[in-house]
Amino acid sequence: MSSSQATTARSGSNPFDSFFKITERGSTLGRELRGGLVTFFTMAYIVVLNPLIIGSAKDGDGQFIGGGLDSGAAIAKVAVTTALVAGVVTILMGLVANFPLALATGLGLNAFIAFSVASKMTWADAMGLVVLEGLIILILVLTGFRKAVFEAVPVQLKVAISVGIGLFIAFIGVVDAGFVRRPGAAGGPPVELGVGGNLRGWPVLVFVVGLILIIALYARKVKGAILIGIVAATILAIVVEAVAKVGGRTADNPGGWGLSVPALPDKVFTTPNFDLVGEFNLFGSFERVGLISALLLIFTLMLADFFDTMGTMTAIGAEAGLLDKDGNPPNSQRILVVDSVAAAAGGAASVSSNTSYIESASGVGEGARTGLASVVTGICFLISMVVAPLVTLVPYEAATPALILVGFLMMTQVKGIDFDDIELAFPAFLTIILMPFTYSITAGIGAGFVSFVILKVVRGKARQVHPLMWVVSALFVIYFAIGPLSDWLTN
Repeated sequence: MSSSQATTARSGSNPFDSFFKITERGSTLGRELRGGLVTFFTMAYIVVLNPLIIGSAKDGDGQFIGGGLDSGAAIAKVAVTTALVAGVVTILMGLVANFPLALATGLGLNAFIAFSVASKMTWADAMGLVVLEGLIILILVLTGFRKAVFEAVPVQLKVAISVGIGLFIAFIGVVDAGFVRRPGAAGGPPVELGVGGNLRGWPVLVFVVGLILIIALYARKVKGAILIGIVAATILAIVVEAVAKVGGRTADNPGGWGLSVPALPDKVFTTPNFDLVGEFNLFGSFERVGLISALLLIFTLMLADFFDTMGTMTAIGAEAGLLDKDGNPPNSQRILVVDSVAAAAGGAASVSSNTSYIESASGVGEGARTGLASVVTGICFLISMVVAPLVTLVPYEAATPALILVGFLMMTQVKGIDFDDIELAFPAFLTIILMPFTYSITAGIGAGFVSFVILKVVRGKARQVHPLMWVVSALFVIYFAIGPLSDWLTN
């Protein structure tokens, strides 16, 4: 019996293994479980952060989400519903697409909804826009358009997307940990080391210790290196807070914890409230802001969702070694379908569009290769609905070291780009640098696509550009001009 036949036999003898193709993809049950846990720990912050963004903003009628004037009640409802939707759609990703990709409320999009959309209408109207955007993308997926666009992208640009995302998540890691910050004084550099060029506070020390531990364990090929590092750093954070009483990071306390203070909670269990589910008005926004403005808002949301996921699934597939010769991940159509459904589901549950999370790469770095890891992550999100106080035990500073290691691993793919070919090298370069510099995956992809088409044209090779690349590049030009265009239409 050949090795491939033996592998097939082993997989086929276990229905569980056969369904997720664990052995076929070179993984093990232990790796999938650890990978799912690591992904949850590195993105669990969304259960805390999304409520602070959506739950603390008022809509055009001066009310908090869910109605009323009580921000505390709104924040509690958003936290529970954020975990609910993330859990359901992530499990769906694992079961339907069998891909190690987790989903939750999209950062950036939630802030856009809270401060730029809901402020012009009611929360229900704003969430109706999100549902419409998700349904439109779903139609584009089912018609094959979204997958066709993805397959039209040159392979080396797909590699550049993976590399750019690697730098992006590493940047997210050092910023969230407080290792790199925005200076307080005007006229200074856009970012700097710590505060005033110096590292400040015990939390940064926890981050550094966690990073050193994870890298050391990974270099020693220790199984569960990332998970061990996160758990150890969390324990250290709890001890530090108990002894030093650091507190949260504020203007008066720049050396505090970034998001959640790792203190042991007074209670472990909470009673979930699902009142926000179904609180959306599908076409109310058209009455409040008019047809043109509503369509522009939908277009902005759609383009960001459309390409963020394409970039993320490419990066995850590359890191997991699951891409084919054309740079496409397995079950790409199913991945895109689930992601589109997740966008609409987030709006229907009033927690903003749900999208694929690049933090999933941390689970892949731990060894995850199948959808079983996503199922584990999703179950953890569902559990967090009733044990929300425990979720806050893991501060940014303990979880973000994993992003630095994963960023390094994704950066190694840069050797797959031919930097002697200006037609591909410069678009790849723009894609890579603009993702962290603009804090946007979509902006990096758009700049890469548009510059690719321009270079082909100026070198007399316009016929080599795939027709869909022309279409997408034109849409990105509109996307980049959406601000001036909106101002012009409203004046």
